[in-house]
Amino acid sequence: MLTAKSHKRDASLLIKGGHLIDPAAKINAPMDILLRDGRVAEVALPNKIRGGADEKFDARGLMVAPGFIDVHVHLREPGQSYKETIAFGTAAAAAGGFSSVCTMPNTSPVVDTDEWVAWLKQPQRGALVNVFPMAAATRGSRGSSLTDFAALQRAGAVAVTDDGRPILDDNIMRQALRLGAELNLPVVQHAEDTRLTEHCSMHEGPTSFRLGLRGMPAAAEASIVDRDVILAQQIRESRLHVAHVSTSEALKAVRRGKRAKARVSCEVTPHHFTLIDENVGEYDTLCKMNPPLRSASDREAILVALADGTVDAIATDHAPHAAHEKQVEFDRAAFGITGLETALALAITKLHRAYKIPLLRVVELFTAGPARVFDLRGRGSLAKGNFADVTIFDPQKRWTFEAANSRSRSHNTPFDGWQFTGKVLGTIVGGRVVYRTE
Repeated sequence: MLTAKSHKRDASLLIKGGHLIDPAAKINAPMDILLRDGRVAEVALPNKIRGGADEKFDARGLMVAPGFIDVHVHLREPGQSYKETIAFGTAAAAAGGFSSVCTMPNTSPVVDTDEWVAWLKQPQRGALVNVFPMAAATRGSRGSSLTDFAALQRAGAVAVTDDGRPILDDNIMRQALRLGAELNLPVVQHAEDTRLTEHCSMHEGPTSFRLGLRGMPAAAEASIVDRDVILAQQIRESRLHVAHVSTSEALKAVRRGKRAKARVSCEVTPHHFTLIDENVGEYDTLCKMNPPLRSASDREAILVALADGTVDAIATDHAPHAAHEKQVEFDRAAFGITGLETALALAITKLHRAYKIPLLRVVELFTAGPARVFDLRGRGSLAKGNFADVTIFDPQKRWTFEAANSRSRSHNTPFDGWQFTGKVLGTIVGGRVVYRTE
C-alpha cells in the first residue's frame, strides 16, 4: 500500500520494498531508493540503505521507475485556457505518471519568441510537473522564415517544431536542420504533406469510403518523413525527431535513417498502437485526430517497431478540446484527444499483456528513450545524483477509466469507460509527491 505523506522539497524520502525498473541503468530488481534534496541519494538492495528518512513510501508489490517523460503534449497556454491550462494539464500528467512534459508551441499566440518560452516556465503557471517548452521552428509556424533558435534555446526550449503544421519547403527544412545542428537542438517534424490532405478528416481507406469522408493517404506522412530523413543523412550533425509516426512506410524511412547512422528518432502514440480507422464507426469525433487512426497493417507495423527498438518514445499527443469543438459534424470537429491519464494503462494492457512486449521495454519508452531524444540530462534514470523524479505503478491493478473524473480541463477521449490493467499509484517530482492514490 502507498503510505507516503506530502513533504517539503528539501526533505528526504525512502521508497521501500518496490521493484525498480531502470532501463538506462540496466536494473530490473527489488531495490530501495533514498531521495534527498531533490536528487537520488542512494539506490540499494532491500534493507541495505542505512540511516532514516523524513518520510517513507511503502512500495511493496509495486513497480518503481524513473519519472515518465511525455515529449508531446498540448497544454493550450497561452491563449486557449478554455481547453486546458498548464495547471490542469500537469495535474493530469502527474495522475498519468509523468514527471516531465514537453509542450507544443501551436498556441495563441504561437510560442515563437524567447519571452513566451520564459513565460511558460514561470511559477505562476502552477505546473505540478517539470515543463520543457518546445518553440516554433518558423515565425508564427507559417513555414517561411526561421525563428531565433539560439535565443529560444537560451530561454529554455528543448527543441523546435511547427507541430500542427509541417515544414513543407525543402529549403526551410534544410536551414532548420543546419541551424539545429550548430546548436545541437532537435528539429521536430509534424510529417504531413498538407497538399495531399486538404479538407480531409480521417485515414484514406474502406472506412472513409463507406462514410463518404475525404481520406488522408498514408503517403502524405511517408513522403515528408522520407525527405526529412534524406536531409538528416546529408546534414550529419542534425537531429531530426519525427512526431506521432502512424504509418508503416514512414517507419521504414526512420529505419533507413537509423541504419545510415543519421541522428533520427521518432515517437508513437497510445491511440495509434491501440485503435484503427474502423474505430471511427459511425462518425465518432472522439476518434478524430491528426495523424488519423490508420489501417490494421499500419498498427501492426507500429507494434513491430515498438518491440524492435525503432521507436524511441511513447508520447501522448495530449490534445484537449472543449465539448462544443467535438460535438459537431465529423468534418467540422477539432482534431485530437486527451491522453495523459491513459497512456501507461494502454501500454501495459495492449503492449505488455496482449503483445508480450517486455515491461522493461515499455518503461524504456516512457523514460530513457524520451530523455535521450531531447537531452534531458539527469532524468530518465534513477542513477545516484539524478533528479528525484519517480513513477510508481501496479502492473496488475485492474481499473476503469472515467473521463468525467479526469484532471484535464477537457474530456475528449475515446477511452471513457475502458477497463485497463496497470495503474499509476504515485508520481514524485524533485523528491516531492505530487500524485498518489491507494
